[in-house]
Amino acid sequence: MTIKEIQEEIIDEFSMFDDWMDRYQYIIDLGKSLPIIDPKFKLDENLIKGCQSKVWLYSELENEVIKYTADSDAILTKGIAALLLRVYSGQQPKDILSAETDFVDAIGLKEHLSPTRANGLVSMIKQIKMYAIAQQTRL
Repeated sequence: MTIKEIQEEIIDEFSMFDDWMDRYQYIIDLGKSLPIIDPKFKLDENLIKGCQSKVWLYSELENEVIKYTADSDAILTKGIAALLLRVYSGQQPKDILSAETDFVDAIGLKEHLSPTRANGLVSMIKQIKMYAIAQQTRL
């Protein structure tokens, strides 16, 4: 699936929920389903700067697509990371770099997060794009 198709799928999923408590629970459930990151990637150099909680993000290039792994010590943040990884992991660097993040606004995520969590979301997206730039240079 393309990044745009995945984003549209997420927008559809979030439209099924009537209120934000259900959406938060869905995000938390996504976090619980996030594969466990290899402990060797839980290094300070993989910590996202600007997040209220600890978030580790790691990427590797595999067959010209980027595979991201992530973890967080906060369950909601872990769910947000799972959502972002669903969109961007397994995609080519050029597609990640050209992708819009409209789905974040379309589902109302940023406006329903505390300011520090919203900053963390922006920082996670920024780091995903920085990894894509770094991996693009390897192709």
